[in-house]
Amino acid sequence: MRRISIVAAAAAATMACSFAFAQASAPMGTERPTTGTPSTGSTTTRAKTKEETLKARKEGQLQPAGSTQKGDEAMAKQKSTKTRAQRKAETMEARKKKELVPAGGGSPAPSK
Repeated sequence: MRRISIVAAAAAATMACSFAFAQASAPMGTERPTTGTPSTGSTTTRAKTKEETLKARKEGQLQPAGSTQKGDEAMAKQKSTKTRAQRKAETMEARKKKELVPAGGGSPAPSK
């Protein structure tokens, strides 16, 4: 009997927390919230966009994701001026001097 009351109390506490954190003013269904500034977005409907995308896919006009970046195209056109051995030697020298950026650190190693 005591075990059932403990389980019931735990369930009630769990439900109370989820009700407390739920938003009372969350939008319902597919309509957009009316608060804030009005959207100045696209006038094209979602169905029209899907239709155009499927048509472009069938015709083979879609580019792979990220391949249309101008920076990527510019880097692909650049030719390296150093050999692999030269780059490797520079990296080894930078490692000895402890000038390499830590992996995932995103900033140079602290100077001493």
